Amino acid sequence: MIDHEAAVRAAVDALATAILAAVRAEAITDASAPDRLLSIDLAADALGIGRSATYDLLGAGRLRSVKVGRRRLVPSRAIREYIDQAGARAADR
Repeated sequence: MIDHEAAVRAAVDALATAILAAVRAEAITDASAPDRLLSIDLAADALGIGRSATYDLLGAGRLRSVKVGRRRLVPSRAIREYIDQAGARAADR
């Protein structure tokens, strides 16, 4: 007997994973696209880390951000720069 509930649950999980991957890919734009300002939550999602770790990177000066009013926002280009720098550091090891 087929467990329809498990099949639906698996399909929903697969769809949620695909949507999250698409959102992350859209949040990190290529160099030719205009820079976007991302909330801390979106920046953390794009990096695959939590909010606290994102704030740690900001505090350490390893990830650029701008202040707009009372909000702290991360330029999408800053995420790309951080990823490139992290890759370069890993290659040096």
